[in-house]
Amino acid sequence: MTFVVTDNCIKCKYTDCVAVCPVDAFFEGPNFLAIDPAICIDCALCVPECPAEAIFQDTALPPGQEDYLAINAELSQQWPNITELKPAPADADEWNGVPDKLPLLEK
Repeated sequence: MTFVVTDNCIKCKYTDCVAVCPVDAFFEGPNFLAIDPAICIDCALCVPECPAEAIFQDTALPPGQEDYLAINAELSQQWPNITELKPAPADADEWNGVPDKLPLLEK
């Protein structure tokens, strides 16, 4: 099992979750973070740290978020690993809670 970063992370990209990951399973793209399912140890430490509430266990994905399991697996193989907290984008709070952001995902 693994945890999955979902839609609400797009354009928010808070990195609070990265700082607590004991296995460095997060990967950073232009406006989204992804979790490598092969690295994630299912510890759930990242979940309460996410200000956007965008991280879910793969078996408990909200309706309509199921595609993010494959998206995380794919993008974590393309993007660089991130292991330290970074500032969120200046407009992150404005995007937090905006629905249906998948078309805005920059790969």
